[in-house]
Parts: sequence; structure tokens; C-alpha cells
Amino acid sequence: MVKRDIGNLAAADLSQITRAVKRRLKKIQYRPDLVDGCLTGTGLALS
Repeated sequence: MVKRDIGNLAAADLSQITRAVKRRLKKIQYRPDLVDGCLTGTGLALS
């Protein structure tokens, strides 16, 4: 299985990076557990 991660992206230009970031953010929208986990790890909370 190939992992497709922004950290492993070898983009030719800014538009490729922008598309990759937008795509990943769109996926994160549907995974609230990821956001909660990040906030918990930093000690921050949503009010």
C-alpha cells in the first residue's frame, strides 16, 4: 500500500501543493475525531 501524505509530496508548483492541502483538509472535515485528538494533544479546547 502506498501512503499518500502531504509530507511526501514532491510538487512541481504551488498549485499542486494547494490541491493536495485542500484535498486533505476536505477529508479531515469528515473525521472530527482527528480534530478532537489534535486539540486534546495541545491542551486547547473548543468553546
